[in-house]
Amino acid sequence: MRVLVRGLKPPASVTRHRRFFHVIDPANPDPAIPPQSQWWALFVISLTQLVVVLDGTIVNIALPQAQLALDMDDHLRQWVVTAYALAFGALLLLGGRIADFWGRKRTFMVGMVGFGLASLYAGMANAGWELILGRALQGVFAATLAPAALALLTTLFPSGKERNVAFAVFGTVAGAGAAVGMVLGGFLTEFLDWRWCLLVNIFFVAVGLIGGALFLTESKAGGDNRYDMWGALLVTAGLGSLVYGFTLAETGWDSPLTITFIAVGVIVLAVFVWVEMKVSNPLLPLRVVTHRVRGGAFLIQAVAGSVMIGATLYLTFHLQIVLGMGALEAGVASLPLPLGTMVLAGLATKMLGTVGPRPMLIGGPLVVAAALIYLSFITPGGNYFVQVAPALLVMGMGMAFVFIPLQNVALTGVAPHDAGVASAVTNSAMQIGGSIGLSVFTAVYAAAVGGHAQGEVGLDTLAGGYSGVFIAAAVGMLLASVIAITMVRGRKEDLLPQGPVSGDAPVSSDEPVSSDTFTSEDTDTGTFSLAR
Repeated sequence: MRVLVRGLKPPASVTRHRRFFHVIDPANPDPAIPPQSQWWALFVISLTQLVVVLDGTIVNIALPQAQLALDMDDHLRQWVVTAYALAFGALLLLGGRIADFWGRKRTFMVGMVGFGLASLYAGMANAGWELILGRALQGVFAATLAPAALALLTTLFPSGKERNVAFAVFGTVAGAGAAVGMVLGGFLTEFLDWRWCLLVNIFFVAVGLIGGALFLTESKAGGDNRYDMWGALLVTAGLGSLVYGFTLAETGWDSPLTITFIAVGVIVLAVFVWVEMKVSNPLLPLRVVTHRVRGGAFLIQAVAGSVMIGATLYLTFHLQIVLGMGALEAGVASLPLPLGTMVLAGLATKMLGTVGPRPMLIGGPLVVAAALIYLSFITPGGNYFVQVAPALLVMGMGMAFVFIPLQNVALTGVAPHDAGVASAVTNSAMQIGGSIGLSVFTAVYAAAVGGHAQGEVGLDTLAGGYSGVFIAAAVGMLLASVIAITMVRGRKEDLLPQGPVSGDAPVSSDEPVSSDTFTSEDTDTGTFSLAR
């Protein structure tokens, strides 16, 4: 029997997933979590996001020293960054489903432990391949850690002002984390050793484990919890082949290997989409990504990831190699980027509730693009405070208007059963975007320097190569603004969650229910149905 309920308003709202529902108090989405504990949980989750984003760039500052210590060539050097981003991005969808089905807190805790052990292994590496393997293992465990954390955040703060504040904090950390990694990496490399850029994660892991045990509560998706292993294999192989093909592009876009790996990646991903349309319990329910607004948010996230992961790496090279800064000096020199984001975080949070995310996602990338174009005028003899610092400050301000609304919009309207996988797509978009972006930027740089190693060319040529990278990144951000114009469309009320959404495991449908407002988790119709 199906009962259609319209317009009723109980003191507690009810959401549905198939044969199950969960009763939610709007003032306290999870009755097991006092409001104060929710904010402590936000601290733990934000710390996790900081570790994940920071680890994508903290080794950037240390790379010149690590390259010399482990005798790596330029191609192998790139894989220290790519291995992490590739493993992370390729496995995130599976990690998201594991979090949904196995338990989000449990997955979070296991991911923390594994990430700490992988960091220890990488920090003790004595050869280039060991460092790359350790970075890949970090990516594997980050792929379980990150979606679990974001899914926990989504269920803790389902709607309203508190959600905007929580996602503003989370978005600020995401936007500033890459630059914070460069500062911290510079400090550790200068005063300790490049290995501490990896070993420092053990401290963050310890804090995360203690905080997770104290303030996080378990939740999982109800219903059909079977894993789609074919989907997992296909998406991992497809993304891996695609990213590897782009890394080969630095030797030439017309190379047979480059074309082959990119083509195979596209074909395998197409097969993955076909499989997801056929299986009963897909790894990636296509409704998550085919939603126009969410799809646009994922694409913008990918472009932003390419800039924050790829372009900041070449900024590091310019600061250290061309301008001759030490590791710590280069880290401090990157501070205007996160400072710009933090300065405008409060304003961006207020604007999210007043003007909505669409104007912010259109204007933010344009500001970042303008800053990158300004940065492209760097010269070997240029003054840092004239050529670099202003661009980084403006770039950080623009990123505040990108990351703060982006995480919120990317998860708008997602059903509780899909919270983990939707969170995984959000993170995966940034990491895969970063991997592909870094590969494209490397190809642009290689073309600018004529394929020569950095020691074989002068500083003018190196600065010209880095300038080309920044112009390519600016083009990407202009594309992000176009994506926002065409895909992130709708009223402010339609683009932000307006009602509570359940994220925990369902309770029995035999429990009594107060009658009042029922909100749909799957549609925008305002209609809710109970199936028995």
